[in-house]
Amino acid sequence: MITLTGEITMTTTDSLDVSPRDIVILKARVDYPTASTRELSRILESEYGITLSHNRVNEILHTMSEEEIFREAILPNREIFRHYLFRIAFEFPNFDDNWRSCYDALVNDPHILMFFTADSNYHWHAIAQFRTNEEMERWVHEFFKTHGDLLSEFHNTMLHSVHKFQTEAAIFDDILAETEEGRQYLEHEG
Repeated sequence: MITLTGEITMTTTDSLDVSPRDIVILKARVDYPTASTRELSRILESEYGITLSHNRVNEILHTMSEEEIFREAILPNREIFRHYLFRIAFEFPNFDDNWRSCYDALVNDPHILMFFTADSNYHWHAIAQFRTNEEMERWVHEFFKTHGDLLSEFHNTMLHSVHKFQTEAAIFDDILAETEEGRQYLEHEG
């Protein structure tokens, strides 16, 4: 599975400097995750009119991965784990002394699938995965013992039914529509 990098922060006026051609290559990789670069080369030519050798496609994907434009990740079947949404609010007088250790703990914890900031009373949100409710409860207990000075509120919601858990290739059409070159690729595809 291909995921967009989660560590890049952008405002509404910022954007990654990725060419429309490279967005199409990324879109094709997401659409055909198990295709070889040789197959991707054929797909790019037939669907978008992009003629590149499979070696060049491989180089471009490798460069985009190194530049953290995307990551290849293995996501287990969503039925293996139970998923939870954690929302964290801060005890602000203790923030300066405690935020970094808590932040690092969440980023490096294997149970945390996604960790992000939000504009609300709950500033940090995390999607976590555990095998059982008991395992999650032990984790929360230890989290409070270690980072309780930072926390003013912690809200936990079990996500009972995860109906979709993937990035669709069509999301890249929005990026392609932003430039003339990208619109040409979309017209060729259509």
